[in-house]
Amino acid sequence: MSTQVREIAEAAKAASRRLATSRSDAKGAALESIAARLEADAEAILAANAADVAGAEALVARGELAAALLARLRLDAKKLAGMIEGVRSVARLDDPGGRVLTRTLLDDGLVLEKVSCPLGVLAVVFEARPDAVTQISSLAIRSGNAVILKGGREAARSTAALVAAIRAGLALAALPEDAVQSIPDRESVDALLALDDLVDLVIPRGSNALVKSIRERTRIPVLGHAEGVCHVYVDAAADPAMALSIVLDSKLTYPAACNAVETVLVHRATVSGVMLPLLGTLLEKGVEVRGCAETCAAAHGLPVDLATEEDWRTEYGAPVVSVKVVESLDEAIAWVNRYGSSHTEVIVTGDRLAAERFLAEVDAAGVYHNASTRFADGLRYGLGAEVGIATGKLHARGPVGLEGLVTYRWLLRGHGHVSAAYGPEGRAFRHEKLPIR
Repeated sequence: MSTQVREIAEAAKAASRRLATSRSDAKGAALESIAARLEADAEAILAANAADVAGAEALVARGELAAALLARLRLDAKKLAGMIEGVRSVARLDDPGGRVLTRTLLDDGLVLEKVSCPLGVLAVVFEARPDAVTQISSLAIRSGNAVILKGGREAARSTAALVAAIRAGLALAALPEDAVQSIPDRESVDALLALDDLVDLVIPRGSNALVKSIRERTRIPVLGHAEGVCHVYVDAAADPAMALSIVLDSKLTYPAACNAVETVLVHRATVSGVMLPLLGTLLEKGVEVRGCAETCAAAHGLPVDLATEEDWRTEYGAPVVSVKVVESLDEAIAWVNRYGSSHTEVIVTGDRLAAERFLAEVDAAGVYHNASTRFADGLRYGLGAEVGIATGKLHARGPVGLEGLVTYRWLLRGHGHVSAAYGPEGRAFRHEKLPIR
């Protein structure tokens, strides 16, 4: 197996070198070709997904798969059409590679340029998300990278059908099919993670346990998208109707998403005006509520369970939410920084100074004022799509689109210049900034 995986990675490396020097319009045309092939293969893709869903339902029934993953796995014609439009939207984005970022005149005839370039070969491991295949592949191609995909076992048929269509689209556009490949099982992942000479970046999309496991098993840099323990803090100066609307949107539009709210913090001054109506509405809509002792005491008989310490750290991925009463903005900020996963955090308030403090002091990839956590998304940010939401601080942070898949290199053009000519008794550098052409 390790020999086969190395051959896959070597083919991906060769494909990445071709993509890195391909014209921007050629990569855009390839994405259009891929979108057309996905449309042509829609029936086969949906049939493969239906088989995956049936298998996953059996796993859920046996307790071998979380029920929340079913929502992420399931495809229908509307969702597939949205995935295809996502590919086309990436095709319309500017190519992030080959951009001159800075130009500096070091000395007469000696010009230094900082130029963006692709990373090379990406390895992406994800769970139960067929839409991740099209998002990641389209972003990789547009940015000039090759990608090796490993979907969850529950999405194996869907992944295979999507990858086959994408590779066919690449071939029709005369770009290397091996720019997008997939591997089948955990043994293959272990072999791939050992190939630090061929793979340039690993991106795990899934649970915190998955991200941690990947980091512990490789020397390759990892762009971690861990869990989404997101908060909405309802401040003392919050508009009650706005607070209710934002919390409901953050929890109910897609409870399985990593950008769904998991904990609502409520200022003590808003317990009667905001929290009680909020609890009632959440319960009416089928959301299980777990609250702190003060929340339970103030619930006036509503079926609110007492939250445990573990609840405050849990990404439910389901219609479940925790509610905590806090005394002040200071306590809310401290709570978010302690229990949040650095994903997306929200304050609802009419107090501008309180909002600015929250925005400045909360440590997360996304910090919002009076807006739903669900805006944390590459498409909604105008990135076309995303390979994941990075919760770390290095290289890329938040929704990772095209800009997160390029690095840069330094290009120096001279006329026989040698370093020995410079120094205290030699020539001095000019270091003049030049216009970018």
